[in-house]
Amino acid sequence: MKTIDDLAKEGVAGKRVFVRADLNVPLDGTTITDDGRIRAVVPTITKLTGLGAKVIVASHLGRPKGAPDPAFSLAPAARRLGELLGQDVAFAADTVGESARAVTAELADGRVAVLENLRFNAGETSKDDAERGAFADQLAELADLYVGDGFGAVHRKHASVFDLPKRLPHAAGDLIATEVGVLTKLTDDTVLKRPYVVVLGGAKVSDKLAVIDQLIDKADRILVGGGMAYTFLAAKGHEVGISLLQKDQIPACLEYLARAEKRGVEFVLPVDVLVSAEFPDLKGKTPANPDIVASDAIPADKEGLDIGPKTRELYAAKLADAATVFWNGPMGVFEHPDYAGGTKAVAQGLLDSPAFTVVGGGDSAAAVRLLGFDENAFGHISTGGGASLEYLEGKTLPGLAALED
Repeated sequence: MKTIDDLAKEGVAGKRVFVRADLNVPLDGTTITDDGRIRAVVPTITKLTGLGAKVIVASHLGRPKGAPDPAFSLAPAARRLGELLGQDVAFAADTVGESARAVTAELADGRVAVLENLRFNAGETSKDDAERGAFADQLAELADLYVGDGFGAVHRKHASVFDLPKRLPHAAGDLIATEVGVLTKLTDDTVLKRPYVVVLGGAKVSDKLAVIDQLIDKADRILVGGGMAYTFLAAKGHEVGISLLQKDQIPACLEYLARAEKRGVEFVLPVDVLVSAEFPDLKGKTPANPDIVASDAIPADKEGLDIGPKTRELYAAKLADAATVFWNGPMGVFEHPDYAGGTKAVAQGLLDSPAFTVVGGGDSAAAVRLLGFDENAFGHISTGGGASLEYLEGKTLPGLAALED
């Protein structure tokens, strides 16, 4: 696929460049609680403005119902982007309406504008090709060139991701080029360094089954934590109390455990967990005082909420000699200090390992920042959890396919 450097050779000065970014940041009201995704697209925007381009940034935020909703406005993200760029960023109050047309028409060379949330228009996410295409046609009228740099959205067949690049000369932004390069190191056997250790967490095992299916044929070790671990523990016949459990996924878990054993892949589950009869208070963060129990002795009236100290030591040991590590999903309810220890131990294990480490976006990336780790100490922190997983599953990602045409 073409890059920004390829576009630069053809000339971008004075041209309107539509940058599909991922500014889908978490908000507390109008306050951004994690600006990692905004910071990730700054290098691409800076490169384009330095070349004299008029940069039009567009993104989604949250899941509005195809109509304007103030709770999902991109205005806070536009303000933060301006702070990071060190320039005033114009903001269009709509996506393709009067405000968008006026703001983009008045944009000077080397300046930046942000459109309102793309999902305020039903055409962005429509499953109807014609409706989606009509919205893409309207977006195309605003620009001369297209740069895809929202890696967190490339697994979606949406108008601004899939249809729009077909209507304009296009290229991949620096962020997407970096993400694809990193993921190639996890999937291409000619460059993959072993031992290859995968750490999977998060709430639902069903969200990770497809990637587990692929990784059993690729990884040397798979370490499992988070809510998804309890379905695997139940599959082994253990009592899991009131822990998160997907009973319908137990047969799949049994199949993957058997496949891993047959292929000689270490499939490591928690040996102890932190449990409580109540889910923790995540707002006031009042002390939870959990109990530590063996993973095969969870009381019937309690819920597992983090991996225990013995498991943390075990997982650190399994990471110590790794050459490549991919981590996606927290080990527990990391938002509460009493249940952050497992996720913190895994993050520290990545840092202590000599491996090339990839943090697979989503809650894992948020946890790294929330728990105070230096992002630059990891090999790579992805901006797209779902996109990263689908890439590892071997799926064709619509946004990447559109950029390769």
